[in-house]
Amino acid sequence: MMNINEIMKYLPHRYPFLLVDRITDMQSGASASGLKNVTINEAFFQGHFPGQPIMPGVLIVEAMAQVAGILAFSSGIEGDSVYFMSIEKAKFRRPVVPGDQIILEIKVLQQRGKVWKFSGTASVDGKIASEAQFTAMVTKAEI
Repeated sequence: MMNINEIMKYLPHRYPFLLVDRITDMQSGASASGLKNVTINEAFFQGHFPGQPIMPGVLIVEAMAQVAGILAFSSGIEGDSVYFMSIEKAKFRRPVVPGDQIILEIKVLQQRGKVWKFSGTASVDGKIASEAQFTAMVTKAEI
């Protein structure tokens, strides 16, 4: 539904921090699904962990948040950045390793103005690898 070139129109992230390869489904203002192909070429695998590469859990949550950001921006909310306000109920159930394809599923739990609350799951081969609830604010970047 949305390829990498379209994703980059919505998100300011670029390599090595762009963690979404494709958006596969979008229900404006309600839910979105995307995917991340995990390869050994990812910069973080050099140190996490040598000889036993595992994708850091915080980056899995970040990938969920990037899908959520695309959902918010494509729903017509104005702004150019999405900032975490909280991360709750984060759980990591299985490691994500090179060769995995993460399916990221995001649902809007609540939206008030520029503040959005989401729930998300990250699955590999039909099994949940990670899940979390998070709150974010869409705003203008201040640098």
